Amino acid sequence: MAVHYSFLTYVASAIEVSVIDNKLKVHNIHSVIDCGTAVNVDTIKAQMEGAAIFGMSLAYYGKITAKDGAIEQSNYHDYQMIRIHQTPKIHIEIIKSNTKPTGVGEPGVPPIAPAIVNAIYNATGK
Repeated sequence: MAVHYSFLTYVASAIEVSVIDNKLKVHNIHSVIDCGTAVNVDTIKAQMEGAAIFGMSLAYYGKITAKDGAIEQSNYHDYQMIRIHQTPKIHIEIIKSNTKPTGVGEPGVPPIAPAIVNAIYNATGK
């Protein structure tokens, strides 16, 4: 599990993994968001699902390199992202609130990689 706060929004993510023969499989991502009044629930869920996939991509492949002062990766052909067959079940819960609406685009990304690392440690002790 990992928790994050940004853009006046709280997000917590818990991730279920298995590690067999040193191969990681992410089975489920459970994320909860407290973003004040939920103006458009479908958009919030979509943003959180995208954040989970992007956060997983950063955990698995997040490497950007520079050569001669320029970034070497220019697009998705040389910057790998999680593919559909690697995507786990993603469960999103939105906390009901009457406070003012807050951000939903970025806050879902930061807790994913730490939650994966914590899940790996929980599964393996390493």
